[in-house]
Amino acid sequence: MPKREAVGRVTSDKMNKTRVVEIPRLVRHPKYGKFIRKRTICYVHDENNESSQGDEVKIVESAPTSKKKRWTLVEVVEKSREVDVAAMRAARKSEEASAAENAEG
Repeated sequence: MPKREAVGRVTSDKMNKTRVVEIPRLVRHPKYGKFIRKRTICYVHDENNESSQGDEVKIVESAPTSKKKRWTLVEVVEKSREVDVAAMRAARKSEEASAAENAEG
């Protein structure tokens, strides 16, 4: 039986060598016919910690690695372009503080 492949977006990268990937899909309501957004959550084994939150990744079904992990990362299709605003503000604040110290001394 061939292994299933899927493409999804990484929603969490807080665990070591494990990523949470969300695969969105549209399902038609059986009675009313309206399309409903649903999602599938997969726990993915990422051996080298290549992906990060917001990345689009390609995953493949594999033998169970742990209680919940049943998928393995194949490749990072697209890196995230999201900017961490809090980290940028902290860096700018520390630069301003060091510039103020140098100006005083």
